[in-house]
Amino acid sequence: MTIILILLAVLALVVAALVQFTRATARKVEAVVPPLGRIIDVAGTRLHVHEEGEGQPLLLVHGLGGQVRNFSHSLTAQLRNRYRVVLVDRPGSGYSPRADGAPADLATQARTLAALIDHLRLEKPVVVGHSLGGALALRLALDFPDKVGGLALLAPLTHLPAEPKVADAFKGLTIANGVVRTAVAYTLATPMSIALGQKVLGQIFAPDPVPRDFRTKGGGLLTLRPAPFLGASADLQALPAAMPDQMARYADLRLPVGVLYGSGDAILDWRENGQALVRLIPGSTLEVIEGGHMLPVVYPQQCAQLIDTVAQRVAAETNA
Repeated sequence: MTIILILLAVLALVVAALVQFTRATARKVEAVVPPLGRIIDVAGTRLHVHEEGEGQPLLLVHGLGGQVRNFSHSLTAQLRNRYRVVLVDRPGSGYSPRADGAPADLATQARTLAALIDHLRLEKPVVVGHSLGGALALRLALDFPDKVGGLALLAPLTHLPAEPKVADAFKGLTIANGVVRTAVAYTLATPMSIALGQKVLGQIFAPDPVPRDFRTKGGGLLTLRPAPFLGASADLQALPAAMPDQMARYADLRLPVGVLYGSGDAILDWRENGQALVRLIPGSTLEVIEGGHMLPVVYPQQCAQLIDTVAQRVAAETNA
């Protein structure tokens, strides 16, 4: 009995130390990588939004586990001289908290983005979606076609594979039980992310090298906090139920759509997601370049060229 009590006491001390370490790490990360923009309340949700430039509006939506600095690292510099560029942390990501009990499904997130478009008075923006942000951009256009001018999709998630699979970089997020997920977020997730961070980033960027400043300028350190871990895990858990209905509706889209993919993408296959999508949407285009998954960070010029092409089509249709 004494041994059991001693072991329980040791376990309690270890857990307390892990919680304290996680909280201290989060404070340090937030000091090094603070919010870029402002917090606004939209449809009962607090969103971190950053704006640059003036002109035709763009709404940039990041992927799983990402945040606005995935775009501000390199891409916004290519765009702000001729567009009104709006970056948003999706609910549960970056500095946009997800309310307790709020659903993480794409339809709910699309409603939030539609409300943001109204709040900021964005007139038919080109929605730029990277990875999971591409799936959300598509859902936004499907559910709110009057609010979206066009879609520029960068390595987008568009289809679930016939046999469910998760990239190695995101397998740590596949904890189905909510209680266990929360416990892990406040104890083990941060030290494990620190220990495996270089390896995971290498998988996400492969075959491209990870920029040396990605952890700060690109916001990579923000994933060390519990909230983004929980948010990304919830996003991942919600996909299987949401995607089949969405996939069945792509052929209904009638707006300019451009897709850019890297042929060496180690996270999403360009054939299963890029090629499969453009076969369904009339007038859509696909460009495949050499490179990996993190196109907005590593290939900002090519991303900007795709956005320009879609934006020009939107402007031409608007003025016709």
